[in-house]
Order: sequence, then C-alpha cells, then structure tokens
Amino acid sequence: MSAPFWNSPRLYAACAAAAATALIAPAVPASAETAPAAVSAAPAQSSHLDLGAPDLPETRTAAQLAPGVTRTSITRGAPSASLFWTAEVAIPSDSPDPDAPAAALSSQAAAERTADRLRAAGVEARVESVDSPQLADAGGHLGYRVRAGNFGAKADGAALVAQIKAAGYASSLVYTGWDGDSASGDNSHGQWKLEVLTIDPREYTGQLSASFGPDLQGRETVSALAQAEGALAGVNGGFFTFDPKAGAEGDPAGVGVYGGRTLSEPVGDRPALVVDGQHNRTSVERLAWRGSVRAGDDELVLDGIDRVPGLIRNCGGTGDSPTSLPLHDVTCTDSDELVAFTADFGPQTPSGDGLEVVLDGSGRVSEVHEHRGMAVPAGGRTIQATGSAAAQLHALAPVGRQLQLSTDLLDGHGKALTADKSTSVVNGGPLLIQDGAENITARRDGMVHTGDSNSFYYGWVHKRNPRTFAGVDAQGRTLIVTADGRQTDRLGLSIKETADVAASLGMVQAINLDGGGSTAMVADGALVTSPSGGSERAVGDALLVLPGRKAAD
Repeated sequence: MSAPFWNSPRLYAACAAAAATALIAPAVPASAETAPAAVSAAPAQSSHLDLGAPDLPETRTAAQLAPGVTRTSITRGAPSASLFWTAEVAIPSDSPDPDAPAAALSSQAAAERTADRLRAAGVEARVESVDSPQLADAGGHLGYRVRAGNFGAKADGAALVAQIKAAGYASSLVYTGWDGDSASGDNSHGQWKLEVLTIDPREYTGQLSASFGPDLQGRETVSALAQAEGALAGVNGGFFTFDPKAGAEGDPAGVGVYGGRTLSEPVGDRPALVVDGQHNRTSVERLAWRGSVRAGDDELVLDGIDRVPGLIRNCGGTGDSPTSLPLHDVTCTDSDELVAFTADFGPQTPSGDGLEVVLDGSGRVSEVHEHRGMAVPAGGRTIQATGSAAAQLHALAPVGRQLQLSTDLLDGHGKALTADKSTSVVNGGPLLIQDGAENITARRDGMVHTGDSNSFYYGWVHKRNPRTFAGVDAQGRTLIVTADGRQTDRLGLSIKETADVAASLGMVQAINLDGGGSTAMVADGALVTSPSGGSERAVGDALLVLPGRKAAD
C-alpha cells in the first residue's frame, strides 16, 4: 500500500458485503470504461432487483478487487420513450404570511389558481396530484404540482420556461423519469446503474477505513482520499457541512468516529453505520451522546465537538432553534454553547466573541483566552464557550485546574459504546431496514419539514436522486452501494426504492448515506460512478477499502 501524503485518522474494520452477483440475461451492457471483467458469481440473494417493472432486463458483472472484496456493476432496464422533460412551476403560497416562499407543491386550490393564470398567459399548464409510497412514518398524499409542456430534449423547453417566468412564476425543467410517484414506480422501465462493493470478512485481510483528509474543516474528493491511502476502493460517506455560512465546510453533519475517537457528535438519535473492527462486525445503530467537562463535583454539559459554536447543521442538539429534533439540511442556532476541539479540526479553531480554554495533554488548563480562535496544541484540546456558557466555563476552568473531558457515545439502551482504534462510525439517515424488514423512518430522522407544503420531502425523499447506502446481510457481510441519478439514462432512486433495492440485495440492516452530487465510488484508481453535477464533488469523508493484513487481536 502506498503511504498517504497526510496522516488521516482511520476507522479500522473488517466488514463484509455480499451483493447478488449472478449474471442475468444481458440487456444494456455497462460501458467499456467502467464495466469490470466478469468473474464467477456467487448465488444471488434475489434473481433481480426490486426496482421498476418486474420483467426488466438486468445485467450484473462482477470483478474481484482482492480476496474477499468484489465490485459488482448492475444495469437494469433501458431508457424509455415514454419519459420526457417538462416545466415544473413554483406555486405561490396560499399562507396569509406575505413572506411565505413559493413551493413545488401546494394545495389543490392554490395549484389550480396558478394553472389558470398561466393558461391566461398562453401556457397550457396542468395540475397533477402527487402521491408518495407510504413509509414507516411519512408518505401518502403530498399535495399538488403544476407542470407544462412535453419535450424530448431539455433544450427544447427553454422557451416555455422563459414564458412562465415572464408570467411571474419561477420554473425549471425536470425529467419525468426522476419522479417517485406511487402510480408509476412499479411500472418504470429505467434505466438504472448501480455499483456494489462486497467485502467478506472470512476472506478479506485488509481494513475498512474512514478518512476525512488533512483536517475536518476541509473537503476532498473520494478519488483524492482513495489515492492518498492507496485504497482498493472508496465510497463517499456521511452528510457534511457544504455551505460555509452553516459552519466549517467539510465538517461532519452528524456523528463521526475516526480511529476510535469521537470527532463529531450525533444529530439527535439518527442512525449511523458502526463498525467494530476488533470483531469484524458491522451494524446500523441509533446513537446519542453524553459530552461533559468536569472538575471535581462541578460539571458542564458539552454541546458539540469540532464544529463552529452556535451553528448546528441538521439540528438535533439540546437548546437548538428552531428545533432540538433532527431536521435535515437545516442549520439550527444556539447562542449559548460549549464546544470541545481537537487538532483534527484544522489549523485554527473558529474565531469570535466568547471564551476559549486550552488544555494540555494531561487535561490541565494551561491558558484562558477572552476571545475565540487559536491553534490547538499538539496532544491537547481546547474548549470554546459562547453566550452565557462563557461565564460558566470561566468559573470552572482557571489556569492550573485539572479537567476531565468526556465525549461518550450511547447506544439505543443508554450504554456507552465501546470503542477502540478499530471502531468507526459514519453518520447517515434515514434508516432503511431494521431486523430484516423495511422501516424507513424519514420523519424521525428529519427528512419531513413543516410549513413547506411537503416540498423538501418531495425533492429529497420522494423523487429519484443519486444515492449511497450501506447495510449488513444475514451472514454478517456488509454491502456498500451507489446508484447514479439525475441523468436521463441513470434515473436514481427514491428513498423507498433505495430500501427496496437494499432488501433485494439481502440486507437485514441498512442505512442511507450522503447522496445527490456527493455520490461517488472509486475502484482500482478510477471513478466508476457518473457524478450528477458533471464532475466529482469534494466531500467530508469517505469509506475506504484498504489492502494489507489486519492487525492481530
């Protein structure tokens, strides 16, 4: 294995994944650039993916990357002439609030008013009811949308979009193949392109590692992370902060454990992918945490680890506004916070008003600063406090005092998660499969927003998007899967379809990871997925399949 050009923390685990790799009657072959060479296939968990119409042609082509590590390319279905581009209209809110934004969905009355006004402006608009598959805690009828036009090519719809905008409405072109509507999902003909990494712990002698690159407050492509570590393969990992206004760019937006060290706190009790490398077991678990700083009998509760105080991406923390529950792609705020930092955060901690206490390697307070922003000393920590928490920390932590810093993760039973240098945790959500049955908890995990007429759910959960997901089968093997999307020949998956595919691949536990433009898989030094944004996105962290021998117990 080539040496990395930085010392990135690793999450060691020998997990295993088994996808159904039986070769089925050829339909649309994978491209010559990305299709792996065929090898002997293991018995399939299912004869075909539970995706679209049941009689679609499907090809599976597998290649061994190393003993116990297989990459399988799956192509299902074929492009359909029944799919087309259409203009989707942002419907003005029927809320009494004059500042309420327009949305993709609305009530039938609001949708009909919008369509009538467009028709008066010469646009043949139509109103469509949107019904979504029922999940464990969400789904069903979402609302009504307004669309217009039917085009074979996206460029052909530009004039209609301009006409709609001239009438006073925001609009964009969408492809009907990306709809996740209940009525059409079971009859879709594709095309879909998926990649599956299979890692069998009975044969695999390497390590599954999570890397975030040089530091947490930065982003790297999966290709760069894989190359730096000499990985056999790599896949994008958990959600992360993308907008600098929402915190430190690249910082995990959920729990993150690297090399056995907790460097990011959970979002509420959202599920996470947990790997116990010591026993080669992987699981999907809901984790909470209990962070504190203590001096004798005096204790303060930590709000976070290695993130900008006051900005909580995806919410889910105590005292957060507008909610202490998980709320995906929303940045909550809290003016009174206590956040601990490690040197992994980056060259400097966040600057600003408040207090920052420096701890040496033994936990003794070596410095107290009446401002925030400095380098974390090697082997030491710092603690930042904002708002009312500053006075509390000042009283607890005079220079010379010994402090005890705790960042325990708790499992679903409230017990501390046992972690060593082989433990890895990558954030995700929603839960897809639990105990062998689909259990998609979109609302619990923050993918249902209030006050937006279900528009976030419509775009993120209901519609087909690129997806990355992972899970474990009944034999303890781990599967890591990507599905290309937002392309006319690579439709992507709705969240319901993601769970269906996971089940048909034999998963008994499964979790959705970061997707969309982040979805990427690298194998043998090449990007084997097709990024929806046209180029590979730099991400917060990645799961890397490393060659080499496991360390002895």
